[in-house]
Amino acid sequence: MRRWSRWGRSDDGSAALEFITVGVILLVPLVYLVLALGVIQEQTLGAEAAARHTARVISQAPDAETAAARSDAVLAGIIDEYGLDASAVQVSISCTPDGAACPSAGATMIVTVRTSASLPLVPPLFGLDRMATVPLEASAVQKVSRLWGEG
Repeated sequence: MRRWSRWGRSDDGSAALEFITVGVILLVPLVYLVLALGVIQEQTLGAEAAARHTARVISQAPDAETAAARSDAVLAGIIDEYGLDASAVQVSISCTPDGAACPSAGATMIVTVRTSASLPLVPPLFGLDRMATVPLEASAVQKVSRLWGEG
């Protein structure tokens, strides 16, 4: 009798199996979370850099044509560097005081960049990859020189 009771209560070998099972169950979502947050952070930094550098380039350009050419070049470089989806990047520029031409001398320019980060490992099945995106927005404010456009 005593021999059967010891066998029923023995836990030899089950701790390793439980550790592996629980470890895998907890580790897989944790690794995915780290990957997803990494992608979102990279895209956020890209949007912030695009807004900041575009605002700076436009405000330091001597005229509107040069500002447009330089801002397009800067935006293309940032899209390439941060791996942003060029079709998902939207840039808008507004100036204060309202009603002023944008950009104009002495105005405060606000550059807003909108994009979206696609979550990793989501298959393009039934449009899941389009639904599994995180919208991102970054803005930068830059004061335009009072002498802008004169030289």
